[in-house]
Amino acid sequence: MKMKMMKLLSAEKWCDGEVEEEESNYKREVIEEVVVIVGLVGVQFVYAGNSILLSYFMKLGFHPSSLIIFSTFATSLVLSPLSFLERKQWPDRISCRFFIQVLLLSFGGVTVFQSLMMKGIHLTSPTIATAMPNLAPGLIFFIAWACRLETIRLHCIYTRAKLAGTFLCMSGAFLMSLMQSAHAAEAASPADYQLLDAGTLLGCLYLIAAVFVLSSQVVLQAITLGEFPAPITLCAVTAVVGMAITAAVHMAEEQRWELGWPAMTIPDMITYAIVAGSAGGTSVVINAWATRKRGPLVVSIFNPLSTLISAVVSGDFIGVGSLTGMCLMFTGLYYALWAKGKEDLAVNHHDCDHIDTMPLLA
Repeated sequence: MKMKMMKLLSAEKWCDGEVEEEESNYKREVIEEVVVIVGLVGVQFVYAGNSILLSYFMKLGFHPSSLIIFSTFATSLVLSPLSFLERKQWPDRISCRFFIQVLLLSFGGVTVFQSLMMKGIHLTSPTIATAMPNLAPGLIFFIAWACRLETIRLHCIYTRAKLAGTFLCMSGAFLMSLMQSAHAAEAASPADYQLLDAGTLLGCLYLIAAVFVLSSQVVLQAITLGEFPAPITLCAVTAVVGMAITAAVHMAEEQRWELGWPAMTIPDMITYAIVAGSAGGTSVVINAWATRKRGPLVVSIFNPLSTLISAVVSGDFIGVGSLTGMCLMFTGLYYALWAKGKEDLAVNHHDCDHIDTMPLLA
């Protein structure tokens, strides 16, 4: 009888311990979910705020090259100390191929991409600028396929869904560009009606070109990391080299150095750059952590927030046509990301042809 009582007490303690562990795990999951949501919302505020500030500075007369130089300076300042955490991944020698890749990443990812992006923001609006980068996943897919880093399996239902989502996303971007340009033309000259506003349309093309350059850089970066598996160090190096290339290009074009607006001094710009660079670096870390925890689809669901925040804060007018284009873009993005995840799962199980379709956000 005594032995039975001891066994019962032991079983009760074991059950109590299991319940406490389940409650602890549940609390941890709830806290993690809250942190993910709050973090991703905060990231969208940072992206929207950065677009609005850049647009404001350029309207004040700042030269885009100055903003690029100071922002990349801040990025290198933030990332350089962190890069020493990866010193075990640093190679013993630097090859000529790696040196060329760094130059291409620096010139394309810093000088070209940011210059195109700022021209696009200046000619359109922060709202359009925060919406356009959602084209990147589709463009990355096609560029990776062209480089034979991605395989198109047309027999797989999810591959076809991914292609359809990519096409829908791009169609939405072009529709949004045309509708925004048409509205700008009507607002600028209601008496002498023009079909499209050349400046707004050019700005949208600048943004699309910027996203294409960014997508190419992502593919090149993936190739480079295969030889140099230290992403923080690579970003710090490309920031420094990109800053130098941008400064050289600026001096060659202008034959002199100037901020563009004398009311803000270089120390003021450095302060802004450090704050913006720190916020941007934190946003990258939060996005990477959330992607690892919840996947790219959950992270992308929050992307429309930055567009909405930009529209509300900056007071940009978004017509029905432009809004329709944005909805098509975001829907295509979600569908393509969902299909990509399901495609990878189906290919790993070798049953791509025999899986039924599932809801979009499954």
